[in-house]
Amino acid sequence: MFVISTRNFPPEVGGIQSLMGGLSVSLLKHGPVKVFAENFDDFEKFDKNSGLDITRVAGFKIFRKYRKANLVKEFSLKNSVRAFFFDHWKSIEKIDDNILKNSTSFCLIHSKEINHEKGSILNKRMLRALNKSSYVISNSEFTKNLAIKNGLEAKKIKIIHPGCNYPIKIDNKNLETARELYRNCFPKIITVARLDKRKSHQNILMTIKNLKPKFPKIKYISIGSGDELANLKNLKSELGLGNEVVLIENSTELLKVALLDQSDLFLMPSIKYKKSVEGFGISFIEAAAYCSGSIGGKVGGASDAIKDGETGYLCDGESLDEIYSSIIKFYDNNNFIRLGENAFKFSKNFHWDKIVKKYIDLI
Repeated sequence: MFVISTRNFPPEVGGIQSLMGGLSVSLLKHGPVKVFAENFDDFEKFDKNSGLDITRVAGFKIFRKYRKANLVKEFSLKNSVRAFFFDHWKSIEKIDDNILKNSTSFCLIHSKEINHEKGSILNKRMLRALNKSSYVISNSEFTKNLAIKNGLEAKKIKIIHPGCNYPIKIDNKNLETARELYRNCFPKIITVARLDKRKSHQNILMTIKNLKPKFPKIKYISIGSGDELANLKNLKSELGLGNEVVLIENSTELLKVALLDQSDLFLMPSIKYKKSVEGFGISFIEAAAYCSGSIGGKVGGASDAIKDGETGYLCDGESLDEIYSSIIKFYDNNNFIRLGENAFKFSKNFHWDKIVKKYIDLI
C-alpha cells in the first residue's frame, strides 16, 4: 500500500498537481494507492474516473493539514503502508513520527517553497519537517543545491525529475482547431504557464513585436491564467499584436496538447522574481514529447529539462536581445527541426514508468 498526502492534486491545473497525479497513477502498477488530497471544483468527476482511492479534505485551509494528518494516521494504523509520499514540507509537518518509522517516506521539494532565509522561523520549520522523511526528492540539481544552501544535508536528497506520459492521442476536433489557429503561420511559438512575472510573458510579447519584420507571419499562443492577464492584454493592444498573439486563459487538456503538437517552439525564458524561480519546468518535457524544442531561462532548474544547444537554448529572460537572438538561432537554417527531433528522443527519459521505478528502487 502506498499513501499519498498532498496539497496539490488534479483536477486543479498546475505543474505540481500534474506531478502528484502522474505519480499516483504510476504507482498503481506497483500496488494499491490511497490519496489524501484537498477539495477542488468538480473533483467528483475526476476522482470517479481516476482509478484511485481518494479522500478529499475540505474546510478552512489553515486546518486542512491537521485533518489530513489525522486521516493519514487513522488509515496507517489499520493498513500496512509500504511508502508515504508528500508533495510539500507542510504536508509532512504534522504527520505523527511514529507512523513513519516502519515505512519509507518521500517528501518532494520544488524550489520556491524551500527558499526561506537560513535561520528564519520558516526555515527551521521546513528543516524539521523535511528531516522527518526518509528521502527528500528534488526536481532538479538547482533545487538540490538550494536545499543544501538552506541547511538540508546533501546525503538526504535524491534527484528524481517529474514524469510525463505525453504524447497522448489527439482527437480530430481539437487538432483541427489548433491547425486553424496556426494556419499559414510561421514560426509557431507557444507557452503553457501561469501568467505571473516570473514567466517573463511581457518580454516575450515585446520580442514577438521585434521579430515581426523578419517573420511577418509569426504566431504566438499563450495558454494560462494568472495575475498578469490584464497587463498582457493591454500590452498586446499597445504593441499592435492583434493577429500575432493569442492569449488563451482556459484550455482543455486535449486542446493544449493539440497546440503543442502544431507548435515548433516552446518559449518560457523564466526569470527570478523575488524568491520565486523555476525549479524544473515539466512543460519543456511535455512540449518535447511533441517534437518541439524549447527556449528557457538560465536561472533555476530549466537546464535539467533543456539540453542547451541540443534540445533548445537557455537565455537571460530579462534580456530582450538574448531572447531575440535565441529565437533567431533556433530557426536559422531550419535548426528547429534538429532541435525538435533531439527533444523528442530526450523526452523518453521522463516517461512515468521510468521515473516511478526510481522511487520503487529506494523503498
